[in-house]
Amino acid sequence: MQEFSVLLYYIYSPIENVVEYRDIHHQFCLDNELLGRIIVAPEGLNGTVSGTKENCEAYMKWVKSDPRFTTIDFKVEKHEGHAFKKLYVRIKKEIVHSELPVDPRIQTGKHLEPAEFKQMLNDEDVVLVDMRSNYEHNVGRFKGAVTFDMENLRELPDHMHEIEHLKNKKVITYCTGGIKCEKASAYLLQQGFENVYQLHGGIIKYGLEEGGENFDGKCYVFDGRLTTDVNKVNPEVISTCHVCGEKCDRMVNCANPECNEHMPMCEKCGEEMEGACSAECKEHPKKRPYDGTGYYQKDKTGYKPEIAARTRKNTKKLHIVEKLGLCE
Repeated sequence: MQEFSVLLYYIYSPIENVVEYRDIHHQFCLDNELLGRIIVAPEGLNGTVSGTKENCEAYMKWVKSDPRFTTIDFKVEKHEGHAFKKLYVRIKKEIVHSELPVDPRIQTGKHLEPAEFKQMLNDEDVVLVDMRSNYEHNVGRFKGAVTFDMENLRELPDHMHEIEHLKNKKVITYCTGGIKCEKASAYLLQQGFENVYQLHGGIIKYGLEEGGENFDGKCYVFDGRLTTDVNKVNPEVISTCHVCGEKCDRMVNCANPECNEHMPMCEKCGEEMEGACSAECKEHPKKRPYDGTGYYQKDKTGYKPEIAARTRKNTKKLHIVEKLGLCE
């Protein structure tokens, strides 16, 4: 039986030729049977990729061979197969959509390696701040962490008043893989916080290197697994089934695509509700077939998974995209 891996990574490093690089990167993934979601932006790379252990190792070596990405940090998890059903390599304006007026290459919070982070947890002057969306920290978070009721990082400025009183504390930000904290911690510094740190490599790296102690629940991930185990020391389930209220850390997306709510749901309720969050969603005419996982690949209308020769019209269009820094 073949071994598979799931890779999580990002790097802030300028990419001038985003259209050309996107095509080269996409073709390498196709040639090496890799699946996942990768963002190419003028500010850098961000991706989650799955494939055989051998193909993932070839991918990591290939990415790091580019002088722009030699310092990239890959988080590697074992898996029983592909964590994705398709491959997308897309051009975006940012590698994580934030719209925050910061550049983490100029200023960002001090990086803490997992071992340093674990040691600082014993400091009474430390406050942990979760920079993820509400549905993510609802299923898993560090003990005592400050959380925000926000859908995405763009909303962070609206929640700054909630932590204004912590400016004299040592603030450590954290997220899934570290990418959001690069900009979030930079924004905190811009807003007058002085002692700002971030967990380098995020929750995933902390789990891999330090056993995940004091992380309650599971970590939400953006692939077919939906959640992954982090804490091997003192795990605790903190979320409850959306339907029956029993303790449950099994996440699903509502089968109604017009709802698509992220929520915990036990297997029994998942079967009874056919993956829907409510009776209304269960009867919705567009409800997707429930396969027991609650994971549905996003429909990227117009996206071509294979790279073919581009027409002059398409080439011109993509170079306009590159120039403006818009989504493909």
